Order: sequence, then C-alpha cells, then structure tokens
Amino acid sequence: MLVGSIVLVVLLLAGGWYYWQSTSEQEETNQPLIATVEIGDIENTITAAGSLQPFEFVDVGAQVNGILETLHVEIGDVVEQGQLLAEIDARIQQARVDASRASIEALEAQIEARRAALDLAKANAQRQERLMAADATSQLDYDNAITNLASAQASLVQLEKQILQSRASLESDETQLEFSRIYAPRSGTVVSIEMNEGRTINANQQAPTILRIADLDTMTVETEISEADIGSIRKGMPVYFTTLGGGERRWYSELRQILPTPVIENNVVLYTGLFDVDNNDSSLLSDMTAQVYFVTSAARNVLTVPVGALTFSDQSGGPFSGNAGPGNMTDEMRQRMRERMAAGGGFPGSAGGARNTAPANPGMPRQATVRVISEDGSEQVREITVGVTSRVAAEVVSGLKQGDKVVAGILQTQNVGADQNGRFRPRPGMF
Repeated sequence: MLVGSIVLVVLLLAGGWYYWQSTSEQEETNQPLIATVEIGDIENTITAAGSLQPFEFVDVGAQVNGILETLHVEIGDVVEQGQLLAEIDARIQQARVDASRASIEALEAQIEARRAALDLAKANAQRQERLMAADATSQLDYDNAITNLASAQASLVQLEKQILQSRASLESDETQLEFSRIYAPRSGTVVSIEMNEGRTINANQQAPTILRIADLDTMTVETEISEADIGSIRKGMPVYFTTLGGGERRWYSELRQILPTPVIENNVVLYTGLFDVDNNDSSLLSDMTAQVYFVTSAARNVLTVPVGALTFSDQSGGPFSGNAGPGNMTDEMRQRMRERMAAGGGFPGSAGGARNTAPANPGMPRQATVRVISEDGSEQVREITVGVTSRVAAEVVSGLKQGDKVVAGILQTQNVGADQNGRFRPRPGMF
C-alpha cells in the first residue's frame, strides 16, 4: 500500500512537471514575430514569356534567274549600305545586253539612209511644185512626189521610234544584268543566309530570299499576354525583362503596342505585346527567350511594412487587393496627400483625420492598423495609411517612421521546439 502511494505520488509529480514544461515551452515558442519598418521598393507585376527580334530588318532576294556563284559575306558580318553581297551567273543577261546594243547599232546605221531618202523626196516634191505652177508636169507626177515625201518622212520617224524602243529594251537588259550583282540595301548585320553557293535561283514567280540583314542596335520583344491578364495591360506601361543568359541584369522599356488579333494555341487565347529596347552593347540576339514583367504598380525608396502586420480598415479588399489602384498614384499626388495629412485635413471621403472605412476613390491609399512595439516592450495599436501593396509588403504613407517595430505575426510550433541556434529540439515526453 505504501509502495503504491509512493508510485502514485511520483506519477503525479512527473505529470505536473511535464505539464509545466510543456506550458513553458509553448510560452517560449508562441512569441510575436517582430518586423522593422524599413526603406525599400514595392512592385506588382504580371509575368509573361517573350522572344527577341530585330526592330528593323530586310530580306535580300534575287530578281533574276541563274546559279548563285559567289557569296561575299557570312552570318554575323556587319555590312554597309551599297556593299556587294553576292553574285549570280550573268551570262544570259550579258548576252541579252549585247544583242540589244547590236540591234541599236544596226538601226542607227539605217538612219542616215532614211534621212537621205527624205531629202530626195523633199527635192522632188519642190521641183514638181514649180513645174505644176508652170503647167509643165502632170497631176500624177505631182501627186507621186508628194506621196513619196510623206512616205519618206514616216519611214524616218518609224526608224527613230524603233531606236528609242531598242534603247529602252537595252536599259531593261542592263538592269537585269545589274540585278545579278546583289548589293546591301541598308547597313546592318547579316543574321541569316538562306542559300549557299552553287544553288540555282528561280525568280520567275517570286523573289527568293538569299539572306537577311538586321539592325541589332534596337531589339523588339514580342511577348504573349494571356486573356486573363490583358485587362490589366495598357499601352505605355513600364515593363522590363530578363534573359536566360543575362543573369540578374534587367532591360527596361515601355509597352509600345498590343496587337488586336490574338493567337490561339491549344484553346488558349494569347495577345501579342510589343516593346523596344536599346542594344548598343550587342548583348541581345535574335530569338532569345525573355521573361517579361509588366509593372502594374510600384513605389520606389519608400517606407515599407510587412503585409502580415496590417489589419485593413477597408473590408472590401484584403491586403492583396491593392495591386490595381494605389500604384497609379504619382509622386505629386503622394506629396499632396502627405501635406494634407500634416495639416490635419485627412483624406477624401473622411472627416478630418477620422477613420475611412471605404475610400471613395480606389486609387487613393487605404487605412489600416498595426501593433507597434514601444521601447519599453509594450504594444500599441496604431492607425496608419498605406499606398502600394504587394503580397509581401505595403508602402507606409503615414503613421510610422523608419525603425519602428511592428508585430508581423506569431511564431508557433507544435510538438517541436528549437534551441537558440535554430536546431531541432524535441519536447520532453515527445517520443
């Protein structure tokens, strides 16, 4: 009986010790998560995939038939406008030019004979006119002389027109001969070559492309925007992108255009957005993959507080609903609003500095409350105004200053504790 009483007392003491240890452990682990108000950047973005293409390029083709004899450039070569790029076998074109020139020379040789015949016809017509006036010739001879004069004049004009036609044909043949030598229509970089030396070119139906010249100093990003995000994208909004090989580097620009006709892939509607970026250092190349970020709202170098520390007064939207409106505020609007707060004017839709539960303009900042830790360790609920809000942090417009401590959550752990170094520490009796 005595032994049983002793065992019971020991069990009661062990249970009390375990309960006290568990309670103290819970008290140790359930500590508030303290965060510091700091200067930082806040940004809300919509991501999309894109690819890089030259802003300006030209496809250089052939306008004559023949064998591509010589290519004077390679991919990657930088060429100047007017530089010789390629040569096509021009024997047929050269033969046509020679034939046209010979035809013109033959016609020009006949022109003197036609002019002499015209002079003779004029002399005969004048003589018949004098004889006709003296009634010394017949009407038939006079008429024949006039007819011969008109025929000689028409024959000379016809020959002159034939010479003009032959010269125009010669110019066409000479142009075709020039087309056998292909020159750069603009300065740029050879980014692709479609045909190799020795290939036969047939330009009867369409001009075949031999190579492409592009200006790589400016690149265009073609990005695919999903149907769900297109409503938040607008022309002129800031955008930046990264590349697979660019590391942490970002290229910044503004959205230039959204093509109205979508591309449908596997029943997914995608709209194409275009924006341009300088490429003076030639770090961007054609067909590179780009990870694009459309900045829907942002605040730079502002006071920030974790979203977990906020309790929003505006119940119509939680901490994540600030992505659309507040980011549209300009620095001038923020400064004007701060001056109004300093004068005690409050916000639109509120009386004085009173709490505003539903801002009339969703583009204006919202009010929230935070638990501030004083220097003596006590807590104080304070009402603040926040601007741009992301999923992680919010811009502090008023109510806090840099270095303030706020409660951002509660550190809770069940069944498992941790020592001061963060290592795993089982509770007593856990196993």
